Amino acid sequence: MHSSRPRAPAPPRQADPYDGVIIVDKPSGPTSHDVVDAIRKNFGFGKVGHGGTLDPMATGVLVILIGRGTKLSNIFVKSDKTYEGSMRLGVATDSHDADGKVVAEGDCGGVTVEDVRSLMLELTGDIMQTPPMVSAVKVGGVPLYKRARKGQDVKREPKLIHVYEFALLDFDPPRVDFRLRCTKGTYVRSLCAEIGDRLGCRAHLAALRRTAAGGMSIDNAVPLERVLGMEREELLPLIIPMHKFATYGLPGPLSP
Repeated sequence: MHSSRPRAPAPPRQADPYDGVIIVDKPSGPTSHDVVDAIRKNFGFGKVGHGGTLDPMATGVLVILIGRGTKLSNIFVKSDKTYEGSMRLGVATDSHDADGKVVAEGDCGGVTVEDVRSLMLELTGDIMQTPPMVSAVKVGGVPLYKRARKGQDVKREPKLIHVYEFALLDFDPPRVDFRLRCTKGTYVRSLCAEIGDRLGCRAHLAALRRTAAGGMSIDNAVPLERVLGMEREELLPLIIPMHKFATYGLPGPLSP
């Protein structure tokens, strides 16, 4: 007869001091995936992810998740974000940012600071926003940017976003500096392009820096170059361990 004795429970998984979150200050140029790949290879980690994509041009807070920290991915991805950026009036690009090709130009000489402030206010609150063609959103299983490369313009479904704050920081035409607080999935470059269209002079996003994401601040971010120059054990003081996020309830790590 077979023994009916219950099996002994598996021993608890030993905590890995590298399981957790690092806040990286991403430079302009690499993709978010490039940063993840560099950290994985540089330190030999088995699992590395991020908590929300930044466009290659953008800089600032990129939440890097290591080991069991990758379990926090969806929570960070769904969290609110804060940005500071600059838009360039008078020029439209196919990607709505400085990485794209110029497709139209307009005269912004008559645009006033009141005009811009008024439009920023109109674009605050609940907004239906259509993803740009140059984006990673998939239609029919194919990323839109791949279709855009072939000159295709595909119908996209608008999505509901919420802009908590769209504040003018400096007005020095053709440059306009701003701060934006918004929900996940907001295309800041599309907001800039829409302002340019409504002004009748066109515009695109010239620079963007993410200053906060999921309670993680740029004040606690470490430049990517510095991170990659460290030895593995030197990373430990930078890692926010899993237990700091009580029941994974963001925003922000708990105090010791």
